[in-house]
Amino acid sequence: MTPANCPRCGGRLARDNSTGRCAPCQAAERDRLSMPPGMPDSFWDHEPVRTALARRHLGQVIRAYRHHPYHGRSPLPQSVVAGWLGITQAQLSRIENGPALVHLDRLTHWATVLRIPPRSLWFSVGPDSPVSAPTDGIRATPDLGRRTLLAGIAAVSAGAGLVGVAEQPRPRRIGSADVSRLNAVLELYRSVDYECGGGLLYREVARFAESVYRMLDWSHAPGLTPRLVAAVAAARQLAGWTALDAGRHADAQRHFAAGERAAMSADDAPLAALIRYSQAKQLQHLRHNQDALAALRLAHSELGSRATPAVRALLWGAEAASTAALGDHRSALTLLGRASDQFERVDPDREPTWMAFYDRGELLAQYGRVYRDMARQAGTHAAQAVRSVEEAIVAFGPANVRSMVLNEVGLCSALFLTDEPERAVAVGTRVVEQSRALSSSRVVDRVLNLRRDLGRHRHLPVVAEFERILTARAAATV
Repeated sequence: MTPANCPRCGGRLARDNSTGRCAPCQAAERDRLSMPPGMPDSFWDHEPVRTALARRHLGQVIRAYRHHPYHGRSPLPQSVVAGWLGITQAQLSRIENGPALVHLDRLTHWATVLRIPPRSLWFSVGPDSPVSAPTDGIRATPDLGRRTLLAGIAAVSAGAGLVGVAEQPRPRRIGSADVSRLNAVLELYRSVDYECGGGLLYREVARFAESVYRMLDWSHAPGLTPRLVAAVAAARQLAGWTALDAGRHADAQRHFAAGERAAMSADDAPLAALIRYSQAKQLQHLRHNQDALAALRLAHSELGSRATPAVRALLWGAEAASTAALGDHRSALTLLGRASDQFERVDPDREPTWMAFYDRGELLAQYGRVYRDMARQAGTHAAQAVRSVEEAIVAFGPANVRSMVLNEVGLCSALFLTDEPERAVAVGTRVVEQSRALSSSRVVDRVLNLRRDLGRHRHLPVVAEFERILTARAAATV
């Protein structure tokens, strides 16, 4: 080997140094598994990093970051950087090689974590933005970016002459394009819900849903009424879903009931089925599984021949979860088989647009939930629970943050059930931190419920400390 200089400090390396770093620099970065090191300004002027920033592709920026000579002769492993960002190595690989991210919340949060200078970013940040805030190891809250995004959605709605401003627009005659704009705004709100949770979103969506309802009194062609009423139903469903995620159960029930009536009035049986599925998810969360089964079976019976494969798979997967919770494991596995058969027949182009959230990750998550209940009650299938949840986490798209975190909670439970307490605590500690970045009461409730699966490992010091963390988290939510 030939002598060289340390890329971090410029010091001369010994001939037998194969690490690409001098000893002091190696010692200075022993904590890099927990957080990124501070980088000099010259780091961001490296050509591959500057090119990735110019392309406005954060995944490519992360890849250039990992391969920077600053880190030595070997690039930073994806697993290390994924740990900083709170995602899995497989998810980071997809982000680096997939299309550019457009979600402001994730862009601002990851720019904060990696300490990218605001001058290098392609999205605007103010002096109080999390990206501009000094980073001393404590991650700033991304709520400012989220509220900015919500304000932008409201501005889009107002600019289209619809809703989303303090004063309601003056009634006018509306046409087909207006209904299309309403549905487009709903899709924007849904994308925020997937990533941020319903706590921050509920008030905005509830106000939007009430405004859409009032539009029924505006003049419009009679032939447009079913589409407009269906838009009302979809808005109510999303308002109910965000209320459920925010822990506002009475509000959720009210919106679901109004949405169900509107969907039936519009003769939109698949949308009515989605609303009943949402009601069932609320009942499952409250552990009323018998009532959840009744809602799901009613949805099946009223769909008839109008059921699409994705809707059938969605309903059967949810029915399997309640059936397993009630102890009928054989029927639960049969229902999962039906859901899988239907999922293989899904043609996204022939499904309702609001079913876009349903993917293989959602299906695998139901497998994980059924297997966990079987492990708790019968002591079997714990290993299958771990495998199913790990596969679900990998299958979820990078924008579906809440579902990934919920399944990380499920993975923690499954690892306790397979008698892997150290690994369970490692996952659980991560999800406790991730739950703080989501405005989701459902996520918090699921995190706190982890205490029911750690019982037989409570004597271990690492588990006892984790239980103390959960107890403190519970006290902080009161």
